[in-house]
Amino acid sequence: MDKKIRFQIRIKENCNLFLLFVLVVLISSCDIGEKNTEQDKIKEKSGIKSLFSRDEIIEMGYPFGKYGKDIPLGDPDVEWKRSNPDICVFVPTGSGIYNGDNEHFLVFKAPKSEELIALWTQSSVEGRGDNHLVLARSSDAINWSEPEYLVGAKYGKGGLQASWGFPVVSENGRIYVFYTKEIEIYDNSRQGSGTMGCIFSDDNGHTWTEPREIEMPRSKYDNPDAKYPKNWIVWQKPIKDNEGKWIAGYTLITSETVMKSEKNWVNADSRCYFMRFVNIDEDPSPGKIKIEWYPENDQGLEVQNPVYPHMSVAQEPAVVLLPDGRLFTVMRNMTGFVYYSVSSDNGKTWEIPKMLKYSDDGKGIPHPMSPCPLYKLDNGNFILVFHNNNGKRLGYDQADKKWYINVANIVRNPTYYAVGEFKQDGDQPVWFSEPVELLNTHDIAVPPKMSAEIGTYPSITEFQGRTILWYPDRKRFLLGKYLDDVQ
Repeated sequence: MDKKIRFQIRIKENCNLFLLFVLVVLISSCDIGEKNTEQDKIKEKSGIKSLFSRDEIIEMGYPFGKYGKDIPLGDPDVEWKRSNPDICVFVPTGSGIYNGDNEHFLVFKAPKSEELIALWTQSSVEGRGDNHLVLARSSDAINWSEPEYLVGAKYGKGGLQASWGFPVVSENGRIYVFYTKEIEIYDNSRQGSGTMGCIFSDDNGHTWTEPREIEMPRSKYDNPDAKYPKNWIVWQKPIKDNEGKWIAGYTLITSETVMKSEKNWVNADSRCYFMRFVNIDEDPSPGKIKIEWYPENDQGLEVQNPVYPHMSVAQEPAVVLLPDGRLFTVMRNMTGFVYYSVSSDNGKTWEIPKMLKYSDDGKGIPHPMSPCPLYKLDNGNFILVFHNNNGKRLGYDQADKKWYINVANIVRNPTYYAVGEFKQDGDQPVWFSEPVELLNTHDIAVPPKMSAEIGTYPSITEFQGRTILWYPDRKRFLLGKYLDDVQ
């Protein structure tokens, strides 16, 4: 075969190979395109979106908006993933009207089944005037029912609010829910002023009684005109004291008619009080529930406000029972540190509050004006949940007399925990480990509260061998995080 013919054959073979290659590429491209289109359809259908970092959101020019001079807003459809939760209990969808704000997230064991029950306060936006209590349940701590309305303002109908509900379960399994019940007249604010409302259930929380009111004693810090209700709130689940009686700490806010608040909501004269339920295990009707109100001297636990020294700011006490039978409580305040007190008589009297430290000789535990819950675990240790800053972050300071935004929305992040150990001979009876970061929003806010806070108003359960922290994320998403490694 001569060279010319061999050359022509080679060209033909190369052309065929090239055409075959092009064909393969085209088929592959079409196939990939079809796959990508299908994946895009799946992605679009399932609502999967990207969770951008804070820097990316800022570099993109704040596509979801901003809160304050340097606080970006995130996409609320995906921001619930930010803290890497192990469990998702509730994420508002749609407009978020009526259910966009979810907080005071108290999860407890159902008395008549192997279930968990979650109780929380829900609204469109905190302070908007439509607070109501809802309930959800789960048999495995992972899959949760849709929230069920219990009491309070109704969607599209308004009505009087029910706020900050907390459960107390009798030995026979009756579930009581107490809450701040708005009435036609209020004192300082609609959601923080009211009587004590009560509903109860004898069928494991499936049906509930009509609301009743429970009489509360008057204090020298209440409005002198008794037609105006008290300004009060309970947020923690009650615990049992050394006589097996349920006790709950509550905040008493002084009436504006007694002492005017100063600028910014954090500067309201306030004290920590306690209510002890004496006969709950007898399943009394609401009108026959016996409650002891402490401290007996009507003074409450006070912490001087360093910004306005003429007033006390001590709020939201969290109580635990120590192995020696004493009660130990921690509280939020305006000093930039957690404060604590101890009672040796089941709440009748309390020591003067002191700064909480890591140990007797340790540093104070820094914390802004935010709830600082303390829990006792089944293994005998304690866990403190706090923010590990003194109220100053990102150029914002809770002590500033002029706020341009709600500074609490910024300083309540990240969330840390520290493990506490009882010290029989310690001046401070519980000493704490070094802090461990647990939750972080990376300072990205979300509507409707426009808050970047996380881990405020949580609760803990130990269920089916797992320790779980149940926490609100930016007062919008209700999530869970396993704490099995906490010793």
